Amino acid sequence: MRTLGLRLLALSTLSAATLSLTTVGASALTPSPDRGTTCVEPGESAAARGGRETDHRDISAAEQERIAARTQRLLARQDTPLPAAVAAAGAIVPVYVHVMAAKNGAGDVTDTQIAQQVQVLNTTFAGGESAAAADTGFTFTLAGTDRFFNDTWHRDGSSTKYRKATRQGGADALNIWLVDFSYLGVATFPWDYARNPGIDGIRVQYSSLPGGTAANYDLGETATHEAGHWFGLYHTFQGGCTATNDEVSDTAAQGSPTNGCPEGRDSCTLPGLDPIHNYMDYSYDTCYDQFSAGQSTRTAQMWAAYRA
Repeated sequence: MRTLGLRLLALSTLSAATLSLTTVGASALTPSPDRGTTCVEPGESAAARGGRETDHRDISAAEQERIAARTQRLLARQDTPLPAAVAAAGAIVPVYVHVMAAKNGAGDVTDTQIAQQVQVLNTTFAGGESAAAADTGFTFTLAGTDRFFNDTWHRDGSSTKYRKATRQGGADALNIWLVDFSYLGVATFPWDYARNPGIDGIRVQYSSLPGGTAANYDLGETATHEAGHWFGLYHTFQGGCTATNDEVSDTAAQGSPTNGCPEGRDSCTLPGLDPIHNYMDYSYDTCYDQFSAGQSTRTAQMWAAYRA
């Protein structure tokens, strides 16, 4: 899911509150600016609620090291040499959209909005918003849409139950549940799929789709951010101002999440300005315009290790 970090989600349906990242289970959360500015990863059975840090479950430095080592072992076991595997990892990702509307129809987004959201994913993952953006090689196709009119599910209640009941496809299928909650988005990581495949995917605030009412977050790029986590990308401020940071060498280390679009922001004493235009920060939708080349390589590696 899209992490809010310091991203305040100005949702018209939500009260103004600060997003806080809470360290919890195996999903990534992006709180609404009105209700918080960060994403949180709840436990596998927890609802997507957050604290003030990330829009996914907390990953400690020690766990980050273990995940990196495990990924390298998985890639090393593959018959295809890593460079070739990375180059060939670009794939067509089937997308299943689950509209969790209220009984009165609230949140029942249109087919046009869903089509526009899938197009945003294709544009952003293809590097179509900036000459500095990387083309990840991944494309997305709408494989199915279903609609449920359930007040509990609409509010993201019983999220483990409804996800397990409605999820479609395998590890390579991106499931998007559109709900109304206090976050912009929540996501699971690829390395958690084998442990709990039934909840794999991203939960997205329905009003963040193109044409929605989430002020500053209504261009559909919450789904891009959360899909980034689903592919295995960390926030650009992962771990704060450290050399390891997000494990991507071409995104400058960042001490804290961004709010808005403050050009020249520098929250870390290590080299480079904060990558405020990167989809994995917490900037406004209008500020986002790129994944880096290093992030593109990482998505390919994670795909080869956990989703191919």
